[in-house]
Amino acid sequence: MKTKHRRELKQNDVVQMVAAARTFLEENGRQLTWAVVAIIVVGVAVAGLLAYRTREQARGTELLAQATVVLNTAVVPVNAETKPGDAPAAAGIGAKGTFSTETQKLNTAVPKLRAAADAYPDTAAGIQARYHLAASLAALGQQKEAITQFDEVVRRAGNDSLYGRMAQLGKAEAQFASGETDAAIATWKELAAKKDANLPEDAILMQLGRAYQAKGNTADAKKTFTDIVDNHPDSPYVAEARKELDSLKG
Repeated sequence: MKTKHRRELKQNDVVQMVAAARTFLEENGRQLTWAVVAIIVVGVAVAGLLAYRTREQARGTELLAQATVVLNTAVVPVNAETKPGDAPAAAGIGAKGTFSTETQKLNTAVPKLRAAADAYPDTAAGIQARYHLAASLAALGQQKEAITQFDEVVRRAGNDSLYGRMAQLGKAEAQFASGETDAAIATWKELAAKKDANLPEDAILMQLGRAYQAKGNTADAKKTFTDIVDNHPDSPYVAEARKELDSLKG
């Protein structure tokens, strides 16, 4: 009797559970349906976004690759002597393959870099393209726009990212080259103060010292060059810093 009684109790429990489940579904079926639909919609949206970003990155990478081909093309002056097997300058034979000047190459690369940077600005390829765009503009002497583009790289990539740090260094160089000495000094001082192991502090200090010299601030120039000699003894800039110190003392 005891075994039979236990079996009956288990059967009753199952019946009650089934009944409770049926009641719950009847009372909340609509809400559950909407919840399932919502989960499916969110899942589809996330999958679509990931697919879209993947396509964006692929297209941005393709545009960047086209620009990189130009940047990596050799520069061979028209009147340069060439050895057997060397490619002649394209300008000299009216064909594609090389450029006769660096300026010609950069002027060809800039529109391609701009297209890659503007088409997919927040992708890794777009940020890389914008950095090379800024560097190319600086090399062409277009410092004002170069500074704007370097700032855009920092804004999109972040201060502490690889391209963010490189862009800050490029910006300081462009500021100095354009005659914005005070702005360049401020940028280099900010970078040096970070004590970031990923930043070449000795190189930054060398540029900062030169900027102080250009401004006529001898005291700060001496202090900066001395910092290199005393605190960066293994730096490749030590000899140059000593030379600048000697010239300042003289």
